[in-house]
Formats: sequence, structure tokens, C-alpha cells
Amino acid sequence: MKITVIGGGPGGLYFSILTKKAIPDCQIDIYERNKSDDSFGFGVVFSDETLGEFLTRDTQSYELIRSKFAYWDDIVVARDGQNVSVSGNGFCGCSRKTLLQLLQQRCTEEGVNLHFEQNITDLSQFKDSDIIVACDGIGSVVRTQFASDFETKIVLQKNRFVWLGSTKPLDAFTYFFRTTPFGTFVAHTYQYEAGMSTWIFECSDETWKKAGFEVENEASTVQKIAEIFKEELDGHPLITNKSHWRQFPQVTNGKWHKDNIVLLGDAKATAHYSIGSGTKLAMECAIALSDAVVANQNDSTAAFEQYEKSRRNRVEMIQHAANVSLDWFEHMDRHAQHNFMQFAFGCMTRSKKVTFENLAIRDASFPEKVLTEFNAKIEDSNPKTPAAFTPFQLREMVLQNRIVMAPMGQYSAENGLVNDWHFSHYTSRALGGIGLILTEMTAVSETGRITLGCAGIYNQEQITNWKKTIDFIHQHSQTKIGIQLGHSGPKGAVKKPWEASNEPVDKPWELIAASPIPFNQKMAIPKEMSSGDMNKIVSEFVQAAKNANEAGFDMIELQAHHGFLLASFLSPLTNIRTDEFGGSIENRLKFPLRVFTEMRNVFPENKPMSVRISASDWAENGITETDVIAVCEAFKNAGADIINVSTGNTVVNQMPQVGRMWQTPFSDAVRNTVHIPTITTGYIQDIDQINTILLNGRADLVALGRPLLIDPNFVRNAQAYEQFKPTDIPKQYMAGTSHLYPLKASERKMTEGMKKALKPESHKNN
Repeated sequence: MKITVIGGGPGGLYFSILTKKAIPDCQIDIYERNKSDDSFGFGVVFSDETLGEFLTRDTQSYELIRSKFAYWDDIVVARDGQNVSVSGNGFCGCSRKTLLQLLQQRCTEEGVNLHFEQNITDLSQFKDSDIIVACDGIGSVVRTQFASDFETKIVLQKNRFVWLGSTKPLDAFTYFFRTTPFGTFVAHTYQYEAGMSTWIFECSDETWKKAGFEVENEASTVQKIAEIFKEELDGHPLITNKSHWRQFPQVTNGKWHKDNIVLLGDAKATAHYSIGSGTKLAMECAIALSDAVVANQNDSTAAFEQYEKSRRNRVEMIQHAANVSLDWFEHMDRHAQHNFMQFAFGCMTRSKKVTFENLAIRDASFPEKVLTEFNAKIEDSNPKTPAAFTPFQLREMVLQNRIVMAPMGQYSAENGLVNDWHFSHYTSRALGGIGLILTEMTAVSETGRITLGCAGIYNQEQITNWKKTIDFIHQHSQTKIGIQLGHSGPKGAVKKPWEASNEPVDKPWELIAASPIPFNQKMAIPKEMSSGDMNKIVSEFVQAAKNANEAGFDMIELQAHHGFLLASFLSPLTNIRTDEFGGSIENRLKFPLRVFTEMRNVFPENKPMSVRISASDWAENGITETDVIAVCEAFKNAGADIINVSTGNTVVNQMPQVGRMWQTPFSDAVRNTVHIPTITTGYIQDIDQINTILLNGRADLVALGRPLLIDPNFVRNAQAYEQFKPTDIPKQYMAGTSHLYPLKASERKMTEGMKKALKPESHKNN
């Protein structure tokens, strides 16, 4: 077998070492455009987990790397003179140049042929190669030649960064944040060998321009950065190495191989440095590619398919986490308004892979400080009360905890009347300790329903039936209950979800919307609303608000999300009107804002109102972040007390990026830009995630949907897990705590023990 490797970076070198060891008689040639001792950048970072993999794969290279690395256990977050240290992390730094030399040495020992100063642009000279590994970096010449075959996409991220070195010694991986008149800067720093450390400086494009930086002016960059970070550098110089300001390129490829060519390293995929090392990712992929080639020595296509199958999901997960991490750094100015401990906690948990409990297992002192600071802002709160179980007040409504039951359609009403099913559904969650229940979307009129099974509150009988449930909740629990009032608009008159997905009923009623755009091809084209239609809808919402108060609801949430009637005005994808209600966001807001204002005028002043919005359409040319901020500012000024931040479901061709806690960044943006409380939701599954969201300031309340569908006692189980003793457990059920609390304590201890046991072994030199 003959293998040609284009690019002599760590990924290509390590692939060659492993493959040559496994197939000694194969010929492997590496072609590198630079000299053997050239290196751009300074240090690289590996975790204990990655080092453990190196140990099992090639002991010799592991020992060589280990003999040269600088190891640290702590991560320090520092901001304008304040700092906090978090231990138990386990990373090492190594000089990139040293790493290359060590891997080159191992290649030579194994019989791999190294060719330096070879700038390969024509692959025809390797037509006799069985496999060509293209690992020639972010700007890969090979990948660029076949970009359409690989389905390459390169997106430049917003922030500016520059890679420098220093002689400043560091005993921990440290994030140094500095607040300046231009904006916030951060230095990602770590020591990689005695007397040398890496310093990656980063800021927003706006901050970069205000500070007067130039892309290639190294002298000016060093002078300005050294002044900003003079305390942190402590007299030590900054060192350049082609240190030009850049924007990070996110590289993705729809296909990783073509014919006998396969991509590896940054040529294949990049991950922002804030979540780890591109070198780490390249070497882990090198292991997988070598395994696949060794297992399929006579079939390169099968080898490439195995390689891609084994690594694509992992790589895409890392890239997603890196993008979420990057998003946090792109909004440093917004996060800087938080108190220091909350800011530091947000930095540590930014990618959503790390949570409050993860940190507590590593270093209990840090999350304890974060929780104490959080509780200090709450009157009469115990410093150790879990964030989820602290009270929260909106106007005169006081919630016993921060957990909300999200609106979830039951589609079980008849003629809009809630019944015994709804009574059981809502009261069981109230007895289960929920802080706030938000009902399923409740229609303001018969033709405002989504399905024939939707609840309504447009006649007296419906009010009476709702009142039965509300009275029970108020009498037997401390739970508060709000009603989500809405109108289906272009998404109405469809079958129940278990009958069909967004298919019209046999006898649909006339649909209305901002513009005559059907939600899908199966559904009717809605009528574009006239001024008369608007007046009628406003009167229906106003009457529904009065009815909600008569029924005894503690709160109203206005439905302005997911493409329903009011939301159809807000998104440019569903509002193409040319009159005063279309075009600019100010115009698109007019009708939903009128509905809210007139409802607020008739709903008691002591009771709060919420608005639920879609903060992204997850589709091209959809609602922008600027639009969303304008929407929330307008509702806040009109008297909204809290914004329930959702996303999507505006159009059929949406492409949401779903993952754990996936909608929290949108809530964060609204809460910390508009300065209004928010509710967040979206794949939030346990109490640890809830506490993490609240503590890093991304939301004030956390809404759960599906977890509460199957488990009405989610809150009770979470309270027992946290060993928190609430005051609202019904006396009839109190005896059950003597079994539940010890059980959950035992389960938690076992889980934490397993997590500690699974933590990668430290590779620190003793």
C-alpha cells in the first residue's frame, strides 16, 4: 500500500506513525510546504482524556510529549483585577514546534518518509498512491481544488483575534478579561514550556475598530495590547510570529472523501480555540482514520466510510459546542454587566457541556461562591438554597420556585370546554410543586382554535370549567397559574397531532393572517386581515383577558410565537404587507402591540402579563436579533413583565440547531439587552441544567415541557435530589418524604461516584 500525506502537521504525522506501526510494509510519504523547524503559533493544548488516548495508541510519542509539556489543574477567570480559580480540570500545554519535532522523530523511527519545503499543488504526480490524505490546513489547496465535491463551506466568525506569545510564567490556564473605553478584551493564556506562554487576544469587531488596530501592523498591535494588559503581563514582553489579526474560519465539509482523497485536520473541520485545540481534534481524527485504513487495507472507500461514520457526529458535536462557546465570547460586553462570580460562572459554563454539578465535582468551592452571590440578591434567602428553588416575583404574584410548566396542547377539549382530563393534568402538576403553570394555548374565539380539541375561554361555560381547576390549585397548593391566550391564524383548523401533522380538518373554517401565505401546501391560503378583522380580533383578545381574570388566573401570557396569528405579523417571512402593518419592524409590531396594550388596560394592574415570542425563524431572511430586541423593548414599554423566549415553527422549511438547552442564548440576549425578566425553554431535562441556566443569568424562569408530560412529580423528585425541604408538600403526602429523600440522596451519591470514577486519570509528571 502506498499512502501520500499532504501536510506535515500533527494530524498527518500522527496518522502516519500509527498506520506505519500497524502496516510496516506500507510506504508513507509526507509532503510539508514549510521547513522542518518552522512553526506558526506557539502552544497547543491537550486534556487528560486525550493524553490517555495517546498512551494507549503509541507509548513512545506519549512519553516524548509528556516529557516536554507544562501541566496545570486549574482554570482561572480574571476580570479587571478580580479573579477566581477552579481546580480539577487537567490539561497540558506543549510547544507546537516541539510537538512537531517529536512527532517527526517518531515518523523517522517508524520508517515514514518526510519531505519538507514541498508545496504540493498538483496531485497528478501521486496517481500511483492508494490513498492521499489531505491535511494541509485551514486553507487546504487540495480541498479548495475539489471544493464542490467535498461540499466545503467556510464561514468567518465575527470576533477578531491575534495569536501572540510571552515570557510571562503562568501556573494555570487563565482567561484575562479587561474592560476598556473601546469595549471588552479577553486573553486566552496558558504556559506551554518553561519561560513561554501562549496569549490569544480576542475582541469584537466593533471594539477592534474603535481601538484602531490594523490587521498586519504587529508593532502597533503589541504596543496597544501590552498597554491594555500591562498588569497581567507584569513587565514581560509580547512575542510575535506572523501575528496578524484574523477572524476565525469555521470550516465544514459535507463529504470527507473523494475517490482516493480523504480530508484530515483543519482541512476537514475547524473548532474555535475557546473550547480546546484544533491540534487535539486533528490527532483524534488521525487515530480514527488510521484505524479505518488498517481495518480496510484493500478497500479505501470502505476505510473512508468507516472513518467518517466513526467521527462525523463527534466532530459536529465539538463544532456545535465550539460555536456556542464562541457566541459567549462574541457577547462579552453584554456579559460584563454581571457581578464577577456570575460572569466567571458564565465563562466556565458557556458551551453548555459544563454545568453547576460538573464544577462541584471538580472544585466545590467555586460553585458554592456563585450560589452564595446569587442568593445574596434575594431577600431572606439561605445562601445554600438551590437557584431553582428561590422565589421570584412579578408584580404582586410571588412564585415559590423558578420552574414553569410550559404550555403544552392537550387537544382534549370539546367545543372549547376543558374537562376532567385538564383538571387532572393541571392539578397533578400543581400538587407536584411547580412554581408556575402556563396553560396550553387557549383560543379567544371558536375560529381561533388550532384543532377541534383546543381549549377556549370565549363563553361563560368555558370560564366556569376553568374556574373549577384554578380554585383547586389555589386551595391545595402554592402554585400560580397563568393562561396563554392566542389565535391560531394561518395554522388553524388542523387535525389533532396524533391524527395527522398539520393537515386540515374535514370542514375547515376560514383562516386569517398578516399575509395570504399558507403554512404548508396542504393548508388553505389565509385571508389577509383587514382593519375590520383587526378590530374584531382585538375585541376578542380583550374579552378573553376579562374572562381570564373572572376565572381566577394569576397571569396572562400572550401568544405571539410559532407562526400563529400575532406572530405572523412579526416575521418578515409571513408578513409581506405593503400598508402600515408591513415592512419595518416598527410597522410589523403595530397590531400585536395594540392587542397587548388593550389587554393590559383591562387586566388588573397587580397581575403580571407575559408575551411569548419566536426569537429566530431558523430560516434565511427571517426575523433578526435587532428585530427581536425591538419587539421586546416595545412590549416591555407597553407593560409586559416577562418575555417567554422561544424560537422557530414560523415556516415549514426551518433548520433549527437543536441540542441541550438550545434556546437559552436567545433568552440571554433578550434578558441582558432589554433588561426584562425572561423564561427559557428547549431540551432542558434536569435540575442541574435548570440551576446552571439561572446562575449564569440566561433566564429568570425555566419552563419544562416534555419532562413534565411524563412526570408530574418532576419538581418533588428534584427537591429530594437537592435535599431541599419545601413548605408546600400537602400534609396528606408528607409521609412519603421519609422514603423519597433518602432514596434520591443515595442515587445522587452513586451518580457522583460514577462521574468521579469516569474522570480521566491525571497525566501530571510527579
